[in-house]
Amino acid sequence: MGQKKLVRFEAIRQFSNVLEFPAGMAGRWSTFFEREQPLTLELACGKGEYALGLARLHSDQNFLGVDLKGNRIWVGAKKALEEGLTNVGFLRTQIEQIADYFLPGEVQSIWITFPDPQLRLSKAKKRLTHPIFLRKYQQILAPGGYIHLKTDSPDLYRFTRLVIDLYGCVLHVATDNVYASEVLSDELQIKTHYESLDIAGHKKIHYCCFSLPDQLPIEIDKLLKEKLKEDEGTD
Repeated sequence: MGQKKLVRFEAIRQFSNVLEFPAGMAGRWSTFFEREQPLTLELACGKGEYALGLARLHSDQNFLGVDLKGNRIWVGAKKALEEGLTNVGFLRTQIEQIADYFLPGEVQSIWITFPDPQLRLSKAKKRLTHPIFLRKYQQILAPGGYIHLKTDSPDLYRFTRLVIDLYGCVLHVATDNVYASEVLSDELQIKTHYESLDIAGHKKIHYCCFSLPDQLPIEIDKLLKEKLKEDEGTD
């Protein structure tokens, strides 16, 4: 590990707005933020640009960026401290363990912004909108809570739309070209460093917002896998 990373890992241990693999936090986030407000997560937050942007827009809500990479969290946490943003914090942990940190219904909404699309079929279960992950979110989301996906990957967008359809999720908003919209919400105007790079190279940003049904039947997972194989065969 490089010296720069080591310095940052040590620094976040001292930051008041960062927790690393904390035990016993479920139901205690209002204590961490020192205020009782609706809680929104940004998963795979990287440097936390979206969590910071949302916190600036909504002082009456709390925001928590979640990521495993401490050197990236350092960037967002440091900026939050410098700006005096007390309604945003960071949790360093694996997203696979997200349900361990919150009580049922403790989270009002989830943002997934420019995650690794895991394009290989063999990596499909690692996509953050795969039903394996949605079942984890279901354990902590308030009933009807929103999940927002913003991505430059048309493949991840199509996959997520397929999951929404197969599992009976409630689709609230969907667009394959965010910035072509006549009316763009303040939330969707937030841009991450990754977005500005336009790695996908087509200059289109996809977005959807949906809610989970009461059940995400495991037996449908087989159908999802079959449809993914069919789609791969027709590419």
